[in-house]
Parts: sequence; structure tokens; C-alpha cells
Amino acid sequence: MLTETSLSIWGWGSLGIVLFLITFGPFVIFYLTFYILCFVGGGLVVTLLFGKTNSEKYLEQCEHSFLPPTSTGVPKCLEEMKREARTIKIDRRLTGANIIDEPLQQVIQFSLRDYVQYWYYTLSDDESFLLEIRQTLQNALIQFATRSKEIDWQPYFTTRIVDDFGTHLRVFRKAQQKITEKDDQVKGTAEDLVDTFFEVEVEMEKEVCRDLVCTSPKDEEGFLRDLCEVLLYLLLPPGDFQNKIMRYFVREILARGILLPLINQLSDPDYINQYVIWMIRDSNCNYEAFMNIIKLSDNIGEFLIC
Repeated sequence: MLTETSLSIWGWGSLGIVLFLITFGPFVIFYLTFYILCFVGGGLVVTLLFGKTNSEKYLEQCEHSFLPPTSTGVPKCLEEMKREARTIKIDRRLTGANIIDEPLQQVIQFSLRDYVQYWYYTLSDDESFLLEIRQTLQNALIQFATRSKEIDWQPYFTTRIVDDFGTHLRVFRKAQQKITEKDDQVKGTAEDLVDTFFEVEVEMEKEVCRDLVCTSPKDEEGFLRDLCEVLLYLLLPPGDFQNKIMRYFVREILARGILLPLINQLSDPDYINQYVIWMIRDSNCNYEAFMNIIKLSDNIGEFLIC
């Protein structure tokens, strides 16, 4: 029964296909496929064109009705830059004493001139950046002066600095003694004296050795930068300290423009000799002072000047 039914279905189906091909021709399948594709493609094109037209009309309505037109960023910036810059007033008082404030103001002015202005003016003529750096330096000096007034300096100058200076002399004389002992065998040089000095320093102070800071310019500059970083952290307001660009500028000015030249000048033998001559120019070495120098010194060169 099932076999007869399936045979009848296949028979009628085959007959229908043969009659369809005889009636419409052998290429009717290709035509039918082409018509269907054209219908679907045309529908998509019409939908896209209709949606695009309606979208453009809706966007035009939104642009002209919902929001007001906004000004572009570049013209706004140009307008702000063309406006007259407001005058920034800086209080020149630092410590409260004019005899100290004026030299400090000159140091700040010369530092800005030598380390900032010579390259900044090639980029811009705006003075606000220079004024901000100047204000930051002044704030640091004001904080330093204020905190210095709260410190009891008497124990430091009468005890600690005297002990440090005495320790330095003891280390130096012990290093000289070792070099003298070596001279009997091998002729010593200035470099040997420096190496021996820091070796003796380690022996006497156990955990402290300043050889890299004192002998290497790179390490000396790094130490001064770290020192200035700590001072700025202690002296500047949090807002100024968090500004890295401003902090690095101020740190370099303090380290390379003020502290490093000051240390080089104070350690210059010619400057020290001139300063000593200036101090003793109006004083005379009498008999008692000369005898005391002889008793306290074991080096002939130390009292021949008297």
C-alpha cells in the first residue's frame, strides 16, 4: 500500500515537472531565480534610500531645533590668548628684613635669567610662567625663613658644628699621618691622600662615607637634587609640589643654579685664602698669640704666616 502511494506521488510529480518544462521552456528555472533576486535587491535599495532620506531630514531638524550651535575650540582659545593678560602682583618680602630680602631677590632674578629666560623667550613671550616659577621659589624661601625662626640654633652652632669640624680635622690629620708613613717607602700623591682620607673616615665614623658625593660630580649633583626634592616636599604647598613640571624646574634651579655654585665657591682654596686674609687684615698677631699657635700646632707651615 505504501509502495503504491509513493510510486503515485513520484509519478504525478514527474508528470507535473515535464508539463511545466514543456509549457514554459527549459530556462524557466533561471528566469525564476533572477526575478526573485531582482525583487529582493530592489526592496533593499528602496529601503536604504528611504531610510537615508528620512535620517538626513531628522538630523537637520535636531541640529536647528534641539541644541544651540556651539563655538569651536580653536577660535575660543585664540580669543582668550588675545585678551590682555592680567597683572600678577608678587610680594617681594621674604624674611621681613630688607638687608636679606634684596640679595635673595637678586639671586632669584639671576637664576631665572641664566637658567629659564634664555630658552623660554624663544618659545613664548608670556610672563605668567616665569612669574609662577618666581612665586614658587619665594614661597619656598618664605617657608624656610619661617621655620628657621622656630629652630634653636645655639646648640647646633656651639656643639654639633664644632664637633663635626673637629672630627673632620682629626680624620684629615690621621690621613696625613698615614701618607707620611707611606712616603718612606713610596712617594704619595694627592689621589692617595683623598683615598686615605675616606678610608680613615669609614674607620672613625663606622657607617658614614662621603667619597662618592665628594669626588664624583655626577653623584654630587644627584645628592643635591635629592636634597632639594626633600626641601621642596617640606616647604612647598601640596598643590605646587604635585605639579611635577614646576617642581623639576625649581629643583634644577636650586641644585644647579644656587647650591652647586655656592659649594664650588666655598671649596675653592683661593676664595678661602682671600676670605681669611680679609678677616685678619685688621688684626695683629702679638707675642702671646704667636706662642699659643706654636704650642697648639705641630706643622711649621701653619704659623709661618703669623
